[in-house]
Amino acid sequence: MARKPVTFPLPLLLAFIFPSLLLLIAGRCADGRPISPLAEEEAFDLPISDGFSGRTDAAYEYRPFLVLPRGSATESCEPTYGFLPCTTTVVGNLFLVLVYGFLMFKAATYLSSGSELLLQILGPGIVGGLFLPILGALPDAMLILVSGLSGSKETAQSQVLIGMGLLAGSTVMLLTLLWGSCVVVGKCDLSDSSTSVDLQDTRGFSLFASGISTDVQTSYAARIMAISVVPFIIVQLPRIFKFPSGQRLAVLVALIVAIALLLSYCLYQVLQPWIQRRRLEFAKHRLVMSGILKHVHTQSLGHLMDDNGKPNLHVIKKLFHKVDLDKNQSISRSELRALIIGLKMGEIDLDKDGAVDKVMNEFDTSRDDNIQEEEFIEGISKWIDEAYRSVAFSGSYSQKLHHFHVKARNEHNMLHDQSEEAADGTESPAWICFKAILLLVLGTFIAAVFADPLVDAVDNFSSATKIPSFFISFIAMPLATNSSEAVSAIIFASRKKQRTASLTFSEIYGGATMNNVLCLAVFLSLVYVRHLTWDFSAEVLVILVVCIVMGIFTSLRTTFPLWTCFVAFLLYPLSLVLVYVLDFVFGWS
Repeated sequence: MARKPVTFPLPLLLAFIFPSLLLLIAGRCADGRPISPLAEEEAFDLPISDGFSGRTDAAYEYRPFLVLPRGSATESCEPTYGFLPCTTTVVGNLFLVLVYGFLMFKAATYLSSGSELLLQILGPGIVGGLFLPILGALPDAMLILVSGLSGSKETAQSQVLIGMGLLAGSTVMLLTLLWGSCVVVGKCDLSDSSTSVDLQDTRGFSLFASGISTDVQTSYAARIMAISVVPFIIVQLPRIFKFPSGQRLAVLVALIVAIALLLSYCLYQVLQPWIQRRRLEFAKHRLVMSGILKHVHTQSLGHLMDDNGKPNLHVIKKLFHKVDLDKNQSISRSELRALIIGLKMGEIDLDKDGAVDKVMNEFDTSRDDNIQEEEFIEGISKWIDEAYRSVAFSGSYSQKLHHFHVKARNEHNMLHDQSEEAADGTESPAWICFKAILLLVLGTFIAAVFADPLVDAVDNFSSATKIPSFFISFIAMPLATNSSEAVSAIIFASRKKQRTASLTFSEIYGGATMNNVLCLAVFLSLVYVRHLTWDFSAEVLVILVVCIVMGIFTSLRTTFPLWTCFVAFLLYPLSLVLVYVLDFVFGWS
């Protein structure tokens, strides 16, 4: 079978190039205040600077690119790399934070896509256990690294607080806001045995009668996350026992322990790749779902969505009657199997009986081993909504459906072990490897280049607003580095099944674990190498409280009623209040 032509995601590449060119053009065109103060008659008080000193020769006529209100002649900013724009105003710095944050978001997206492509080449055990966790935390690690790498020791001591804010904010956001949101969108009715009933959500927002359930392996991931806070405890021991002379040694020991935990966690993922095996199961189910929707479109049964953007009930009923071969107003297992066999997915080694079981379990809410017309309409409607939401770009429904099917097939191929994949109908390994390396290099390049400007913009925004940089980085920067994973987790949890909930929460705990070992190891390395003062007791206490509370809470139970989401939500503002009180009221910092 001839290999189908593939196209590289050019819009994603342009999404990086275009903002970058704007920044470069702005940096070269903007005339701003030099670093050295000008005379009173020369002071234009421009917040945008290109890093060049004022010209005094007669042939030069100073023409400001952007004239803004006058300010103090002593205010100045130093452009990152000598040419990127900088500003001393609140609005200007907010704009730069948004631009650089968007670029870091794209870096995280490229790294995620590239590492997933490697799954098709190297297999889920190695890549899923070793590369994916590290690459997923790379943008955060880059930002933490540059926050204390450049400048004098005094500058590093000030800016490294941004890195600590990102470290604490990312972990707290995962375990509070994202965890609680997944409980809300994934809630189902709780049975008498206190387990969730898949796809059944009839009790509204009942605090005790609705919620989510996970499997036992998910609680194991929560326990690993709780154990990963050990380096935080070690580094705080000199403060606890009032032994300041041992602080540097404690930082070194905590760094060694963090690295050991990181290696152990990656090795555990390689030897016990149960998360990757569950991903493969969901990828197969997603492929069947996209195949059935595509089948409707190719068989000219009509558009699955009407002009109002709602599922087309007439077309869904036509599909039901076409699948109902014996015309008894219900679809049996044999009829469903005939439909799946006819999906023309011969290039995929798909377990037909397993696919029938998954579709039957999802559609047959009455549990009579037959799918009635109402059940079929409801199930297909949910699939249509999920397919439509899963595709980010705008376009017609047929374009979105095609993209969703291609994405589902690629996800299956990426997660499937190569020894079990058919040789026909797949892209060449060389092309997949090229795309993976290109995405990884592009993502790493963006993260490395724009991490330092983002840190500078946050620091300047903090100076302009008089808001402590910790709180800005705690709230804003995790949105740039974790937003894509957060959206994916919420969409996945909204499928309202125990298995999807288990995978979603396992990945949340895994992300927090990587923050506690990899990102902390980078931070401790900065503190140790640059001989910085350990002055982060309040911030560490916040991480310990959230991780230990959520770790113990989630490792001792597998069912979480809806009221538990409020516990998670409340921990987020309490974390901010705790840091403020400890640092600015009790003077810990």
